[in-house]
Amino acid sequence: MTDDQSQIPARPLLRRPQDGELIDVAGVAHFFRLTGKHTGGHFAFEEFSLAPGVIGARPHVHDGHDEYFYVLEGELTLHTGDGEVTVGAGHLLAATRGTPHGFRNAGSVPARALCLYTPAGYEDYFRDVHAAVSAGAEVTDELLAEFRSRYRTSSYQSGMPE
Repeated sequence: MTDDQSQIPARPLLRRPQDGELIDVAGVAHFFRLTGKHTGGHFAFEEFSLAPGVIGARPHVHDGHDEYFYVLEGELTLHTGDGEVTVGAGHLLAATRGTPHGFRNAGSVPARALCLYTPAGYEDYFRDVHAAVSAGAEVTDELLAEFRSRYRTSSYQSGMPE
């Protein structure tokens, strides 16, 4: 993560629909359209999709960045710290630092959403997990907790289904 303004292009950056970095982690296809490299570390922007029955992220808390989720298609069941709510297209969840959140697709059709991270940097968490799994590691709660801790993120105990 950097605040180096020299890394931000001198003119607008146009990204075509196919431009980005696809990182598949535990059944969630994260397609990063912008990363910290493109924004001088200010934010990262992704489109993600998950099939029915997939848990995108068990409840957790970030201490180093905010996340904003916007549902495009299907439904997401969101953990809000007070319980769960199922939402569809057009709903927005602002998960600012220190607020517990998580998401899953409890529906019967694929879900697609956008996520904005500010500041950037958490995209490296997904890269790290993907690299570990590609090298043969099994996705376990312990593995995810280890990687999350590197990015100022901790698990949140709640009643979200396993």
